[in-house]
Amino acid sequence: MSDVVSAPQTAPQQPQLDEGLDREVGFLGLLWASETSIIGSGWLFGALGAAVLAGPSAIIGWVLGSVIILILALVHAELGGLFPVSGGTSRFPHYAYGSFAGATFGWASYLQAASVAPIEVLAAVQYLSTAHWARNFFVASASAGSAGGTLHGWGYLAAGILMLLFVIINIIGIRLFARINNAITTWKVAIPVVTILILLIGHFHSQNFGHLGGGFFTSTNAFKNILLTLPAGIIFSLLGFEQAVQLGGESRNPGRDLPRAVILSILIGAAIYILLQVAFIGAMKPSVLATNGGWLGLGTSKSAVATNLAKGPFFTLVSIAGISWLATLLRIDAVVSPGGTGLMYTTASARLSFGLSKNGFVPTAFEEVTAAKVPVFGVIIATLVGILFLLPFPSWAKLVGIVTSASVFMYAGAPVSLGAMRKQKPNLARPYRLPTAWFLAPAAFVGACWVILFSGWQTYSTLVIALLFGYALIWLSYLFKLNPGAPKMDWQAAWWIGGWIVGMGVICYISPFGPGGILGGGGIFKHVLDLGGTDPTHMGANASVYWSIVISAAFSLIVYYWAVFMRLPDSKVDEYVRDVYPPSIAEH
Repeated sequence: MSDVVSAPQTAPQQPQLDEGLDREVGFLGLLWASETSIIGSGWLFGALGAAVLAGPSAIIGWVLGSVIILILALVHAELGGLFPVSGGTSRFPHYAYGSFAGATFGWASYLQAASVAPIEVLAAVQYLSTAHWARNFFVASASAGSAGGTLHGWGYLAAGILMLLFVIINIIGIRLFARINNAITTWKVAIPVVTILILLIGHFHSQNFGHLGGGFFTSTNAFKNILLTLPAGIIFSLLGFEQAVQLGGESRNPGRDLPRAVILSILIGAAIYILLQVAFIGAMKPSVLATNGGWLGLGTSKSAVATNLAKGPFFTLVSIAGISWLATLLRIDAVVSPGGTGLMYTTASARLSFGLSKNGFVPTAFEEVTAAKVPVFGVIIATLVGILFLLPFPSWAKLVGIVTSASVFMYAGAPVSLGAMRKQKPNLARPYRLPTAWFLAPAAFVGACWVILFSGWQTYSTLVIALLFGYALIWLSYLFKLNPGAPKMDWQAAWWIGGWIVGMGVICYISPFGPGGILGGGGIFKHVLDLGGTDPTHMGANASVYWSIVISAAFSLIVYYWAVFMRLPDSKVDEYVRDVYPPSIAEH
């Protein structure tokens, strides 16, 4: 794919649309919409989850995760400026590959957004359970130490009340939401920064990065452990940059503001999370590590400290350090921070269903807006779906894997859409043009596929089942003619999707992240690639991990270029982008 295209046309090529939503959100509103989604429950739990898997080397996981997400964010920055529509991530693949691709990635987008609100609510309730009056809201697992637990008793009611609050605020209107969100996000960014400074300046133990916690690399499978930190909380923590894209249809100046908001939000979030991991590792009491068997032992310890860490990692950390005033702030932030993110994703879910309806896949009821320009039906349905997630996944740790996998599946639709659009519509004005897209777009797709691989077979198979359920719902909408604008399915441009889903499933199953691979052996790859245990590459315990990465990357590149080759013809793209560009513009 080449970046050499004819010169873009001038102002008349700019998008001209009115989707019935208020265009009142400025640059700060867009930036804070993404930032409030990035700085959510991830900062409260992500550092602990990564540390008990990889120890100090979890820092490498944060850097790797930040690079993957940043590349994906750059791809979204171009597409968001090119198509500033509400629910953008569900509509980019539709424009490039047609209705089946739009339905597939649209449903993945909705699934991801609808499941984030309950995970943020779970985080808030877990932290609240550190208070004596709420101690029974969440019960930590007696056998899993800091690695698990479950919502309990009145905790379900507290979670339901928070979800209802999200509905009320959303129904009031987008302008009030933007004002509330700006204030919430300012708080959300300030508290982690204060925590970092306090822990690094006065409570830092450098020996925690060495032999005391088990060494910087805590096991012979250190590389695999680092990779496992990505789906265990790191990628989830960095999610959210796309929220500015989802609000594109409500942006005051999307061409100028969308790309800047997307890129800056991930840079701020990545810096905060990396420093938080350093501060968490350095501030842990050395005696706690010594008595619990180091970082890996802390993840399975049944001690009281491990149990308290499961409920509130940073709260417990600063309480042990004797910083009572910061502990109080953290308990407050544990409601404000996840609450702000959950509120944002409830809003995003409604915008995604709005986009799915615009594309004809779900009933037109999702397009109906109130006098305050809010798609209220979409808000209510998104909340009900979120409440359903609380039942099978009653803890942060249990839900984070499926949210991460759905998110990167959704993100993967953007790089292939960018590759196609560079060829289909090279002359449409791009407020932000991704440099070296010939390299970064396929690299972004490979990075997304890697995260799906690292999530493991169990998570991937759950995601596929959820996708099949979405296909069934869309088929019912077609069957009962609930949306008169339902398009014909563009099967000819979507064969690569089926091949990708099946191929990734096979790779996940036989890799070290498949059945038996995560908990112990090297998976089927150990026998296929290590010849029954002999390592022909002399790469040691991680040989099959390296091979799975190489093979999945090669497969992903094949799928990427296959997808770009199978893109819709230009005339069909003209038909689909007319909701953004007038015909005289789109057909150039």
